[in-house]
Amino acid sequence: MLYIMLLISGMIWSCSPITRVTGSWVDTSARGKTLLSGQTIFITSLTRNMKVRTELENGFSTLVGEKNVKTVKGNDFFNPEFYQKIPAEKQVLSKIRNSGANYILTISLIDKNSETRYVPGNNMYAPYPFYRWYGGFYSYYNYWGPRFYEPGYYVTDRTYFMETNLYDIDGNKLVWSAQSETVNPGSIDNFVRTYPKVMVDQLVKDGLLAK
Repeated sequence: MLYIMLLISGMIWSCSPITRVTGSWVDTSARGKTLLSGQTIFITSLTRNMKVRTELENGFSTLVGEKNVKTVKGNDFFNPEFYQKIPAEKQVLSKIRNSGANYILTISLIDKNSETRYVPGNNMYAPYPFYRWYGGFYSYYNYWGPRFYEPGYYVTDRTYFMETNLYDIDGNKLVWSAQSETVNPGSIDNFVRTYPKVMVDQLVKDGLLAK
């Protein structure tokens, strides 16, 4: 579904997406600690679309890899059939622990909405010199009548609300969470290029990743 909505939005809006963090939370046990330095994160995008999943996981992996963090990408670790149905909890956690990961980073779309608004056009009258009036109706029509008219048009703003969570595998608990909104992502490529950076910057801001 995310893939389809992004494609539709891309036909209407081609500008760079605007992503902002609307809120973040850090567990008291993780505050003031660069928990992820030197650790291994299992990164998984919770969507069945292969393109979105692969590119989001690749984007996060590249950015945190620059900060002394090892990664395991869910798309590389689980085969496509694994996502066809929800596996048992023990099965999932066992596989992730066997990957050597200490933390799990999840990326998910939690909501989306659309708002259509009208953009008014410009209406400008373009008169000609006065002597042109005296040539009969056609002259009047031909010289006084022209107008530059840009008709108004409707645009649809699409907003996607995402949530990224970080779980401690050993403690089996949530240690960090951030929600964000992306307005008019335009295309999958635009979205996956900007979203991981915004989230990694937030991890740095919240102290879980070193600057």
